[in-house]
Amino acid sequence: MDSKIVVVGQGYVGLPLALEATRAGLTVTGLDLNQGTVGGLNSGKSHVDDVSDNDIAQMLESGYKASADPSVISGADTVVICVPTPLGEASKPDLAAVIGATKSIAQYMMPGTLVVLESTTYPGTTDDLILPLLEASGLEIDVDFHLAFSPERIDPGNPIYGLKNTPKVVGGVTPASTARAVDFYSSVVDVVVPVRGAKEAETAKLLENTYRHINIALVNEMSRFCHELGIDLWNVIDAASTKPFGFQAFYPGPGVGGHCIPIDPNYLSYEVKRKLGVPFRFVELAEEVNGSMPKYVVERLQDALNERQKALNGAKVLLLGVTYKKNIADQRESPAIPVGELLKGKGAVLSFHDPKVQTWTLGDSAIERVLDLNEAVENADIVVLMQNHESYDVDALASKAALFFDTRGVTTNEEAIRL
Repeated sequence: MDSKIVVVGQGYVGLPLALEATRAGLTVTGLDLNQGTVGGLNSGKSHVDDVSDNDIAQMLESGYKASADPSVISGADTVVICVPTPLGEASKPDLAAVIGATKSIAQYMMPGTLVVLESTTYPGTTDDLILPLLEASGLEIDVDFHLAFSPERIDPGNPIYGLKNTPKVVGGVTPASTARAVDFYSSVVDVVVPVRGAKEAETAKLLENTYRHINIALVNEMSRFCHELGIDLWNVIDAASTKPFGFQAFYPGPGVGGHCIPIDPNYLSYEVKRKLGVPFRFVELAEEVNGSMPKYVVERLQDALNERQKALNGAKVLLLGVTYKKNIADQRESPAIPVGELLKGKGAVLSFHDPKVQTWTLGDSAIERVLDLNEAVENADIVVLMQNHESYDVDALASKAALFFDTRGVTTNEEAIRL
């Protein structure tokens, strides 16, 4: 069994993998080019919601170390790439970090190394980009090294499913590479699901998130129609959810956040358009609908204030929860950002509260974080629940507010306005 592992990238994907690999008895090195991240980890400090400082301490006791030196790859049996894959200009996939990591692996890897890409990307990346970069080192696939793709399925803040008990999809560029990767992951996670190849594994990840993207867009568009028709969509969803087959509940909101839903489907539509020359119409429509929700929320806030003979310009607007998901500190692609920017642009006086966030900026401007939540709710012209952190007693807060706008549909207070 492979015993020496290097995980490239120590963020929300790489650090949980390093944790579980360490718990499995493997010798793990976390490679990250951010010196601050490396220093923090080696001193026992975690920067990831799902990994505690106590977890880091136990990892260090078990032999884990973080490093910014790519030469640590030279002693590894397995190297797993968990680096960011953002969208660049014109929503084109930016694989600069993946390419950089692969070139470092090609420079330092020893014969017999297993290389796995976990970073989300478009179908064909592992076969058409990673494999040639590795073979440029003079080593041959299945003779000198193995290569596979295994999509990350990290759900930050999920109290039930973590890396270990979430099935792990694995596809190699060759059958031998698939078998080697299955052996590795079987030592770390409970269930491994081999698929035909790397392209199938890459596409499975994109299908998972495209499915969510499209269904969220469906209910987001329905929220507009239902509002105009005087229909309580939240009650409709509850009713539909009683059907024990053929329906899965999705809920409207102020926009989509995190890395997965706002970004990953674009990788699939990019490759379809690049290779086939046709648009992926469902993805493009979902992007249009979901991307328009922050503007729609601001319009609803403006309407709510107008009904009270108040202008949005100069109104005191308090945003509750600025992270992209409840009960975590992650702000990536949070819809609170475009909502806040639109409100600022219309002259609103913004403040925020979030139990997970101490400082919040929009552009170059720091937004005031209120210290006394109850007092701030009472003094605001309108309070907007952007994220339903469990520490919020939303009904109690709604009862104190002059106007309370709930983008998450969790209030039962009849005077609160739900999206």
